[in-house]
Amino acid sequence: MRRIFITLAFSLAAAAPARAADDLAKGNYVKACIDAAAHAHSIPPEVLLILLNVENGRLGAVSQNTNDTVDIGPMQVNQIWVPKLAEHWRASREATYRALRDEFCANVEGGAWILRQALDEADGDLWEGIGLYHSHNERHKATYRRLVLAQGRRLQREAADEIASADKGAVTVGAR
Repeated sequence: MRRIFITLAFSLAAAAPARAADDLAKGNYVKACIDAAAHAHSIPPEVLLILLNVENGRLGAVSQNTNDTVDIGPMQVNQIWVPKLAEHWRASREATYRALRDEFCANVEGGAWILRQALDEADGDLWEGIGLYHSHNERHKATYRRLVLAQGRRLQREAADEIASADKGAVTVGAR
């Protein structure tokens, strides 16, 4: 799992704040942001990691949608959430938008807060909450849940391969 955090860290490194470059290269910055947001909103950090991989957004990026809205940053936070997040953060809409676009931890915290709202709406049902994070449309929710499941399985395989590789390289003490 550590390698997965580091891979994500390097994918974000180009646009990360200079003050975090050293930690980011080690994966500590990304992991700390994910862990803090997960803890603050009672969400498993692995779920946030999977959503980050599914969303595949980038720091500083704003992606146009077909419905004339935009998705912002790594968690692809839709612009419709900016007013609610601004209120939650007690910040202006402009500052909230910039933070979502340009600050990794703010974007992940915003995404985690949105997921928490979805989980609460789904009465704690994780899969329904994950679907609602993406859409209230049944077809879109189902498609998104399939993507999340596939990504979770992919990350699980990568972690298992990483463990197997580490085991192959381990030296057995006392072996002849």
